[in-house]
Amino acid sequence: MEYRRLGKTGVKVSSICLGTAFRAQDDEATCIRVIDRAIDLGCDFIDTALYGAGRSEEIVGRAIKDKRDEVFLCTKVSSSLGKGTNRKGLSRLNLMRAVEDSLQRLQTEHIDLYLLHSFDPQTPLEETLRGLDDMVHQGKVRYIGCSNFRSWKIVESLWVSDRRNLMSFVCIQNQYNLLNRWELEPDLMPLCREQGLGIMAYSPLAIGLLSGHYRRGQEPPKGTPWSKTEGHGLSAHKYDFEEAMTERVDRIVQTLIDIGQEHDKTPAQVAIAWILDRPEVTAPILGADSLAHVDDAFGAADWRLMPEDRKALDEVSEQVGPRIYA
Repeated sequence: MEYRRLGKTGVKVSSICLGTAFRAQDDEATCIRVIDRAIDLGCDFIDTALYGAGRSEEIVGRAIKDKRDEVFLCTKVSSSLGKGTNRKGLSRLNLMRAVEDSLQRLQTEHIDLYLLHSFDPQTPLEETLRGLDDMVHQGKVRYIGCSNFRSWKIVESLWVSDRRNLMSFVCIQNQYNLLNRWELEPDLMPLCREQGLGIMAYSPLAIGLLSGHYRRGQEPPKGTPWSKTEGHGLSAHKYDFEEAMTERVDRIVQTLIDIGQEHDKTPAQVAIAWILDRPEVTAPILGADSLAHVDDAFGAADWRLMPEDRKALDEVSEQVGPRIYA
């Protein structure tokens, strides 16, 4: 397993992060086995949030309780559980309540990386950043970052932190895959490179579309987020497969299959290797729902694309957009 620095911090984390939304898995015992397998394979970077009304954090807490020091733990905040008008957003009031709730669910005394899950236009950035800064000084949080922020809002946040001498973002989390390059490459990737921010890339397989198990004109596998069965899993969503699996997407999948066959790798491993080929990326976040998913994804951790394969994937996935699979 390769380990990469988290932005310009002194922290190193595994080059693959385990995501725990468990979109197609609601069996807790299986979820815990997935986490254990990832750790056994060298993963020390785990990402969670308020998925499944807090169940994801609870499961992660139980899974890592006896190995907490081995894990760099990331969770996110945009709301807190319960009724009331102040349960949403990034106000100081809600942040302080949300972090205490997450610490309890995770059965830990601190969160290694605490991300703002989305931008809150109703709360001044300085109020949010002062709340995060206090959490760091209180020992409840080690590092902070943001997810799904526009580039100019990240710049504004860094400016406020610098001007007010507050803890600043060390990492961002945004979608990045062969189907969605437009969100990260034009502005966010150069910004992170210049400012020394780490990048966590979520949906690296576009909810499985790039795994090679989905082809245009065929029924998606049952029991997946793309199937027409009832939604299930901790973070159940239903997606329109016919709309998503365009001719362009199918060409990308075929390219992944062709490259994989040349190197005895799966399409998923090739898609992940394409992301790992970007030095700006700290880690793609793999949302594995089974042990097989873990073994497949982590098979890409120590493999690198050949330059000609990178070129073929770049050309077949030329930037278009926007279309987001999250």
